[in-house]
Amino acid sequence: MLKKNILKEILFPHDKIRNVQDVMVADVYDAIRNKQNIIVHAPTGIGKTVSVLAPALSFALKNNLNVFFLTSRQTQHKIAVETLKQIKKKFGNEFGVVDLIGKKWMCLQEIEALGAGDFIEYCKKIKDKDECEFYLNTRKKSRRATVLADSKLNELKVLGPLHVEEVVEECRKPRLCPYEMASLMAKNSKVIIADYNYIFNSNIRDSLFARTDKKIEECIVIIDEGHNLPARARELLTAKLSTFIIDNAIKEANKFEFFDILVKLKNLKEIFDEFGFELNFNKEEKFVRKHEFIDKINEAQDYDEFISELTLIGEDIREKQKQSYVGSIGNFLEAWLGEDNGFARILSKNFGNGNLILNYRCLDPSLVTKEVIERSYAAIIMSGTLTPTFMYKDILGFFGDSVEKVYDNPFPKDNRLCLIIPETTTKFARRNEGEYKKIAEVCNKIVNKVNGNVILFFPSYGLRDKVYKNFYELCKKKMLIEKQYLSKEEKEKILEDFKENKKEGCVLLAVAAGSFGEGIDLPGDFLKTVVIIGLPLEKPDLETKELIDYYQDKFGKGFEYGYIFPAITKCLQNAGRCIRSETDKGAIVFLDERFAWQNYYKCLPKDMDFKISKNYEKRIERFFGS
Repeated sequence: MLKKNILKEILFPHDKIRNVQDVMVADVYDAIRNKQNIIVHAPTGIGKTVSVLAPALSFALKNNLNVFFLTSRQTQHKIAVETLKQIKKKFGNEFGVVDLIGKKWMCLQEIEALGAGDFIEYCKKIKDKDECEFYLNTRKKSRRATVLADSKLNELKVLGPLHVEEVVEECRKPRLCPYEMASLMAKNSKVIIADYNYIFNSNIRDSLFARTDKKIEECIVIIDEGHNLPARARELLTAKLSTFIIDNAIKEANKFEFFDILVKLKNLKEIFDEFGFELNFNKEEKFVRKHEFIDKINEAQDYDEFISELTLIGEDIREKQKQSYVGSIGNFLEAWLGEDNGFARILSKNFGNGNLILNYRCLDPSLVTKEVIERSYAAIIMSGTLTPTFMYKDILGFFGDSVEKVYDNPFPKDNRLCLIIPETTTKFARRNEGEYKKIAEVCNKIVNKVNGNVILFFPSYGLRDKVYKNFYELCKKKMLIEKQYLSKEEKEKILEDFKENKKEGCVLLAVAAGSFGEGIDLPGDFLKTVVIIGLPLEKPDLETKELIDYYQDKFGKGFEYGYIFPAITKCLQNAGRCIRSETDKGAIVFLDERFAWQNYYKCLPKDMDFKISKNYEKRIERFFGS
């Protein structure tokens, strides 16, 4: 139980504290008090957000520290804001809160089509030229602007804590820059809710801290949905160049009559095509050595001078339009000069459109995360699928005395049926029409035993479509199909259709890494069963092989860290869509014989108590009492 003297120190907003939650609150508070980092695996239902925010804020207020709550999902931003509202309402403490997302997404200019890099350049250009009304109204050193901004700041302070969308709307009528207003608010805020980039992108972090007079050493950093951090961190140090970008850069140079650079860009295109010549239908990718690419460019022009020309011309083009492909090529060529260790340099070809892509891929997320973890007052990473915790400790660079905590699911075990059905497989060597038909038959038998909605999660769209051809003829319930690249509106429509059919029962055929794999909430009787079909293992391409080799060299666990555990994490995220509250009742089915193999079975959380069974129809029927 939580010690009474610690409970008195915590700004816990609820009247009651749940079982397991009390232990988590105490563990987090103790870790912060001892200046230790903590890695937390906490299943849905514990109340992770309040269990971490309450002790972190309590300690920060007493010790003049700041709290950064980092999350990549808008829904989590809102949960954090609501939690802080409840704390403020109950305890009346005066602490500032600001909610930040990417600068582009807070902008009131018409910039939806711009990429992140081009937006930064465009924003800088119109600010420097005094062409942004919103910025001038917020930051210009004039009496009117100062009075307008100060008045709105005071108003937002009274209204807060506010979600970022509310801040944007509050700034729209007085035509103030939401990002600049949020930055002004951040200066006097004890809690900053933000995307990962605000801390893990060093340029953004340094800029924010300079503007707000904060130091990373005086910050408690909370990383929510931490299973996403490795991929996000690797992406920060990854750069890409494609024939699509080069072709558009050539059009730009021709349009604005930069004929000298036009010749050099055409030469770059020839070099690209030359590197891609040996890629055919039997070979979709190959390694490209760092100096191999540089030397090829140097044969025609000096590499460093080429970067300078591209950068200057890119800036010139952005004066005339909002974005520049020429400038983005300069950025890539500069990134290509980076380190080899912890990176992979791979050229791949998309045979659908013939596009060649040269990747400078980061393999090691700790190159981004380790500095933050070491320098911050304390770092807390949490997720409902942060297992095994030792893997995240290794790959993210948590040092020796970091605390690892795994908490049991607080929901009644009788409300959950977890089955492994070892009757089929999606293993590449076994993929054929007979296996697709068998998967469809088993899925149909499961669906028929569930009086309500079911989601089927497949490892890929291609495999889903092959099974669907058979499943379509068997299943009598309404079916919804997830398409690739769904818009927010399309996703919401599918979810509404799914919910509306809960009485008759509906089947959503989705993909493990798609729009519905995580981040959706279907409590109560909106979802009765989730079926995870096969292991969503990464394609065994050059990058995956490099990642396995890298982790093998560094930790002696290449296959586990680079291949198996990431797939299991996706499966557990999918499984987490079912049973969102203590009153929910549902079945979680893992359909693939490999889940019963020891090297995969041992990766599954023990508290889920999976049963391996071929007598699944009777088990499901008995569980739902139908």
